[in-house]
Amino acid sequence: MSVIIQGDQLRTINYGTKVSRSTQTIPQTAQAALFNVVGGRVLITSLVGQVTTVIGGTATTLTIVGNPTVGSDVNIATATAITSKEAGSLIGLAGTVGTALNVQSAGAGALPTSGTVVNVGTVDWLTSASTTGAISWVLTYVPLDNGASVTAA
Repeated sequence: MSVIIQGDQLRTINYGTKVSRSTQTIPQTAQAALFNVVGGRVLITSLVGQVTTVIGGTATTLTIVGNPTVGSDVNIATATAITSKEAGSLIGLAGTVGTALNVQSAGAGALPTSGTVVNVGTVDWLTSASTTGAISWVLTYVPLDNGASVTAA
């Protein structure tokens, strides 16, 4: 059987443009940029992290923050425990702005989102403690303004 539409084409149709961020050690009780939003507003259709190095045993929460160039930060997803998460665990936006992240074990996870609009600035991650661990991230988006785009920070 021939394939008319490839997987990456279906992803683009359903979720928009994909931007990947290489594996990064989690911030140490700090806020750091994950993605840059430039040129206008974008609609984030999904944000999924995958733990690549086990998160340490120190009690740690993770928050995803919209950090606009002009205006105040807003918690896209509120502080959610990531303590001792195994490699392969999935972390993603769960839906409405300001709700907890959806954190699943390595097997699989439903990571639905209805979309989040962010302004020019950065999408950050914020941790509550210093511990070991690393996560790689993938964000998909649709530009709302002509010329808007997202890049890995």
